[in-house]
Amino acid sequence: MDMLESIRSFSRVVEAGGFAAAAREMGVSRSVVNKHVFKLEDALGTQLLRRSTRKVSPTETGIAFYERCAGILQELDAAVSAVGELQETPSGTLRINAPMSFGTLHMADLVADYMALHQEVRVELSLNDRFVDPIEEGFDLSIRISEPRTSTSLVCREIAPVRRVLCASPAFLEKHGELTHPDQLKLLRCLHYGYQERGVLWRLKHANQDMAVDVNCALWSNNGDVLMAAARRGQGIALLPTFMVGADLDSGHLRTLLCDFEPTTLTLCALYPRHRHLSSKVRGFVALFAQRIGQLPHWDLIDQAAIGRSVRSTAAVPS
Repeated sequence: MDMLESIRSFSRVVEAGGFAAAAREMGVSRSVVNKHVFKLEDALGTQLLRRSTRKVSPTETGIAFYERCAGILQELDAAVSAVGELQETPSGTLRINAPMSFGTLHMADLVADYMALHQEVRVELSLNDRFVDPIEEGFDLSIRISEPRTSTSLVCREIAPVRRVLCASPAFLEKHGELTHPDQLKLLRCLHYGYQERGVLWRLKHANQDMAVDVNCALWSNNGDVLMAAARRGQGIALLPTFMVGADLDSGHLRTLLCDFEPTTLTLCALYPRHRHLSSKVRGFVALFAQRIGQLPHWDLIDQAAIGRSVRSTAAVPS
């Protein structure tokens, strides 16, 4: 019996909460994982897992055994990775998934620069705005804009904050007047990222107090470019990230609204499988990505100046 592989399979089952999930993470069939765990239990002469039709959970002995093994496996993986870092040259195919608007605006040059540095790597960049499970769909790396979440199967590296602003065109504000309170969002036309629902809540913060406004939604879309185009043409108020609208705020084609009421900030994250050797091609891309974006992204430097001008002046700018 391969004791190490059996211990690794048992640990994955505990962390993933089941045989099927562990098998997906390890890239093997469920029967293989099941066989390893049964052999481990036979070798130890004790039951490590309780199995039912609904869930799998460790026994008291299984918990104690897992806690001792987890640290050993982490040290072993670290040792293997250290050797790999000294020997491995980035090569093969790097499969990346990223949001459509962010990928189009901010990843094209980055990917080209990465390819210039690592010419033995082939890059496959898939852009879409749906939720993607990188393990389930076979991606080496997933770029996501959301609230950071812990996961037993994925490492979530936080790259930079993603600020959002309420904005509209000067023509829209000339017609409807300057906004003074979020309650006006219940009456004026709003442009929402997402799908049509019974109610659309925009979450804001004012003087350290959270508030949610049920806005008057005139347009739903799961693509930010659609909303930005409608906002530029005076069709409503949009809640959009500064990485999209920074240049429009700088040029005056869009204006920020209700600057004292700050929308919830999201996070730009890089996600990759937790329990696999982090290949040099993934490690190199994440490092370049973090270096280029930085903790204060360049689009927010533009946006800060634009917000200052927007607050000081209410003069309309041709759209």
